[in-house]
Amino acid sequence: MNISGKTKVVGIFGYPIAHSLSPLLHNAAFEKLKMDFVYLPFLIKPPELKRAVQGIKALNLIGINVTVPHKQAIIPFLDELSPEASLIGAVNTVHHCQGKLIGYNTDGAGFIESLSQEGGFDPRGKRVLLLGAGGAASAITFSLVEKKVSELFIANRTFKKAQELVDRLKKTASSSCYLAPLKLGELSGTNLLPKIDLLINATSLGMFPEDPPPLSPHWLLSSLFYYDVVYNRRTQLLKAAADKQIRYLDGQEMLIHQAALSFNIWTNQKAPLRKMRRVIQEKGG
Repeated sequence: MNISGKTKVVGIFGYPIAHSLSPLLHNAAFEKLKMDFVYLPFLIKPPELKRAVQGIKALNLIGINVTVPHKQAIIPFLDELSPEASLIGAVNTVHHCQGKLIGYNTDGAGFIESLSQEGGFDPRGKRVLLLGAGGAASAITFSLVEKKVSELFIANRTFKKAQELVDRLKKTASSSCYLAPLKLGELSGTNLLPKIDLLINATSLGMFPEDPPPLSPHWLLSSLFYYDVVYNRRTQLLKAAADKQIRYLDGQEMLIHQAALSFNIWTNQKAPLRKMRRVIQEKGG
């Protein structure tokens, strides 16, 4: 990689950030297409977020990705939001364009594309249980509603956050989509899980080895498709799904597809998905 004064810079804001695979993905894509870009990770503590966002313009960065815990907190510091980012209430991509910082959200679309293309699963008319109510969960649920799932249950450790997400979804969801909030710790006391077609872990639980699973592996039934958005390691639930020969996807596919959409926003070019997937697989190996 040859970096010069002409090299365009993009990157990612997060805290923590050392685990991120985004630099690997994007720099491989730039190399494949022989583009004079470089992608850098930026460790941004929450109190420093406003100044970091101001630095995008000062340093003439082309754009950034945004990861936890900044996806929602960054919104007041941007000049514009795309319609989907405004609806979702979370941003994972910022484009510095003509002096303005425009926020986008590619998480939901990346999830749906990976579910369809790599998972071979069509969510239309299906019953879905999603664990979590943060930025990733918001993006995924809005995309699922657009795909006309029949029922969508949102379970979160804090019931209030699940209720708030359901209330926002009800403003856009069709009347045929049944929406309901649940408390994550009370799922085992319901008869819901045997009726679910698609189970999604959209929490960060599993990102670290000491994390407990958000749900007992006992509830991974052969009739469902399991999707875990955690991408940096195989979680306990992913291992259980593999052992039970249940259809599943991990967060790497969502990561690749949302990254490809961000890549297109910044460069107006189609990302080399095969190359991006290959470097992720080699990293895992």
